[in-house]
Amino acid sequence: MSHDQQHRLSRRDWLVGSAVAAGMTGLAGCFKTRAPSTDQPGRVLVLGIDGMDPNLLRQFLDAGRMPNCQRLIARGSFYTLATSNPPQSPVAWSNFISGCNPGVHGIFDFVARDPESMQPYHSTARQEPGRATKLTIGKYVLPVSSPPVRNLRQGPTFWDSLEAIGIDCTILRMPATFPPDKSEAVTLSGMGTPDLAGGYGTFSYFTDDPSQRTRDAGGGRIERIEFENDRATCQLKGPVNEFSVQPEPATVPIVIERDMARGAAVITIDSTTVVLAEGEWSDWINVRFPLLPMAVDAAGIVRLYLKKTHGAFGLYVSPVNIDPRDPAVPISMPPDYSRSLVRELGYFYTQGIIEDTRALSAGVLSNEEYCQQALFVHEERLKFFQHELARFDRGFLFYYFSTLDLASHMFWRSLDEKHPLYTPDLARGFGGHLGDLYHKVDEAIGLALERLNDGDWLIVLSDHGFAPFRRQFNLNSWLLDEGYLQTDGPPIRTGEIPFQGVDWSRTLAYGVGLNGLYLNRKGRENPGCVDPERVPELTAKLKERLEAIRDPETGEAVIANVFRSEDIYQGPQAVNAPDLIVGYQRGYRASWDTILGGFPRQQILDNLDPWSGDHCIDPSLVPGVLLSSRALDVASPRLEDLAPTILAAMGAAIPVEMTGQPLEFA
Repeated sequence: MSHDQQHRLSRRDWLVGSAVAAGMTGLAGCFKTRAPSTDQPGRVLVLGIDGMDPNLLRQFLDAGRMPNCQRLIARGSFYTLATSNPPQSPVAWSNFISGCNPGVHGIFDFVARDPESMQPYHSTARQEPGRATKLTIGKYVLPVSSPPVRNLRQGPTFWDSLEAIGIDCTILRMPATFPPDKSEAVTLSGMGTPDLAGGYGTFSYFTDDPSQRTRDAGGGRIERIEFENDRATCQLKGPVNEFSVQPEPATVPIVIERDMARGAAVITIDSTTVVLAEGEWSDWINVRFPLLPMAVDAAGIVRLYLKKTHGAFGLYVSPVNIDPRDPAVPISMPPDYSRSLVRELGYFYTQGIIEDTRALSAGVLSNEEYCQQALFVHEERLKFFQHELARFDRGFLFYYFSTLDLASHMFWRSLDEKHPLYTPDLARGFGGHLGDLYHKVDEAIGLALERLNDGDWLIVLSDHGFAPFRRQFNLNSWLLDEGYLQTDGPPIRTGEIPFQGVDWSRTLAYGVGLNGLYLNRKGRENPGCVDPERVPELTAKLKERLEAIRDPETGEAVIANVFRSEDIYQGPQAVNAPDLIVGYQRGYRASWDTILGGFPRQQILDNLDPWSGDHCIDPSLVPGVLLSSRALDVASPRLEDLAPTILAAMGAAIPVEMTGQPLEFA
């Protein structure tokens, strides 16, 4: 019997007694009261298919490529599902988790900003403010204590309400669950989980290509290496060594011995040696980065891909994933759960965004190589899904698939003839890739259907749909050009430093993230200069002017809607929301440079990145999917309605904070 099974049995034995009634009586003041459902399902299984688009689903249904979805629809129902505003994955999945709008859970974008420093940060997890307590000995610093990393999502979780009445819950790779909440539910964290270096997926690429130079490459690192007698030595960078007086990344050595005649290489990384042929991927390799000699190291895992040995040598190294057998930070609950998965199934990706889109955008992986890596991800997820499905005998199970979302981001250009990167050759080579992945997801849905008993309930949902991303809009450039954002000298219109040279004493508004626009308010922003009485007039003017912007090349509207936060958010966290949410028109999105506070010269330009599909636009244009094995009697379901629906169906109380409404069964 596993550790988590023993944990569950002891907990359930305790709950079976009168403590259930006593405990729920004590909680009555915290929850809406609701009579238990008279038609409660046995088990409830939810498959989260990130990015499944209702229009593509209908297309593939009509083509006969989704037979299991067709069976599920015939048994129950198919709806488009209203997504979050903005329709970004951490926001949308937080709506689902909490049954609340962002005004309660507090996640408004992939990127947030610190109103004190005016610097951006990842919105779902952050190290607590405060200084670490350290002891310096020679060239090393011994941390005595340091602020913990905290999950920034607020509000309830529906599984806590289920666990409160003794219903076992397993939540696997749910986005916005890093670090995992302290809960009775078995949890493996999903999107938002960093790699070992603290980023969201930093690849390494080692090459002797004379046209390349050592540099950072948009989410990765390209290292120029030199061979001597077909042997090269280099270093793989890991986490910053906080034990050093002068912190810098810890490293492990890589020794490469290439054999161009055989098209192969012998690669020793840390203490592991592998032999790879050109075009071959390694299994997972353990690496340990030394932090404090003979005392402390950080455990990670990587996969290698030998791109080529002759011409220009190329070795891709995946981002260093947190070792699930020895995690440096919590990634599961109970903590031993990730270790038990390694014992039972082997090593696996732990970083939150697994498919290496950045390596494709940087040209390190080709289209074919990216598809191969993405297929590895799907097959790994499918293996783990089958494992959990086989032992799912009661309660609630959530399982997440990411491949459709990332493939849609990267290969929309193969379907969209209007995209600047579309070519007939690309369409011939990769136009069927998304359809193939939809079919693979359909096969996973078939596995769930086969395990469904009478009285069980299967839900398949996506957080949003998809749209083309052809043109990009530099929001901060527009704000600068229109006088809402000011600099203390000639603006630096190229550069990677957020808000470089901004004069906050004269800046009225600024953009952060994919959809957020903030006023520089007195009393909220540290350098705020906008008086409270000016806010209504300023937001109204910005809304009017932004919605009037037209693309000079096409004449099309760039922005479909600008939403005032007070009109769409309710709850205690609404005070932290952007003042305006920019809902882009189909075909447009915030530019890559504007998201973190850049302001290039050009306001509107083509998107020439392989990341060619997106959903961070007006939410009405990218609804998600809801498939249910039980027919629902509802006109317009929303993501935030599903948590209270599940709770009501399983006889659990609905937390008073939930802004969603339980859906009725037909």
